[in-house]
Amino acid sequence: MPIYCLLILLLSISVAPLWADPVQIAVASSFAGPIKPVADLFAQKTGHHLNIATGASGKFYVQIRNGAPFEVLLSADDAVPSRLEQEHLAVAGSRFTYAIGRLVLWSDKTGWVDDTGNVLRQGRFDHLALANPKVAPYGAAAVEVLRKLGLLETLSPRFVLGENVAQAQQFIRSGNAELGFIALSQVEENGQLTAGGSVWKIPAHLHPPLRQDAVLLEKGRNNPAARAFLQFLAGTEARGLIERFGYGEPTPLP
Repeated sequence: MPIYCLLILLLSISVAPLWADPVQIAVASSFAGPIKPVADLFAQKTGHHLNIATGASGKFYVQIRNGAPFEVLLSADDAVPSRLEQEHLAVAGSRFTYAIGRLVLWSDKTGWVDDTGNVLRQGRFDHLALANPKVAPYGAAAVEVLRKLGLLETLSPRFVLGENVAQAQQFIRSGNAELGFIALSQVEENGQLTAGGSVWKIPAHLHPPLRQDAVLLEKGRNNPAARAFLQFLAGTEARGLIERFGYGEPTPLP
């Protein structure tokens, strides 16, 4: 064998372990902030790379049913992963709660939102942003909050609906809405309001728990990297990163 061929062969053998399997992962928009440090640490620990798409959980459900190549889903609720399990589009027994979400009312204007939500009753605004409640769990939670406050009928004509909470925040940033319902993780890190403006952290009793579940999809069944990521996500290192963004500690599935 020519010497240069031997060198190429040896080089390919030596670097082969460095090539790691990618993971195609669908992530709820509410988790777009935390997934970045989690993915970075996972890559550092394992060498596996995450190919991340963010969007509304309900939209991902439709895409997965239509054959989208996702291997892991990090949903903003527990209903979508459960449904995928029941429809044999996710691996039975792989589902677990990776975070408990927190809904907030936020404006990028300082002093606009008070810490009890009275701004909603005062109604001194024209537009209220939220994620589409038909496809986004945080949007559905926002509707439930307004229903419990007795304000749904009054304020629904002012809704500006985003496809997900990321778009709802964009509507507020751009001035298309003065305030809106989004995820705490979009505006806070390490207990600090990193997005500026003003916020009301909505009491948990005003809406059903935002229990966010992860699940291994059928397309990831035979990808060891996909399984490795879910194991990492359930571990203490990832949990520490997630809690920096205001998420509650998950409780075990029943």
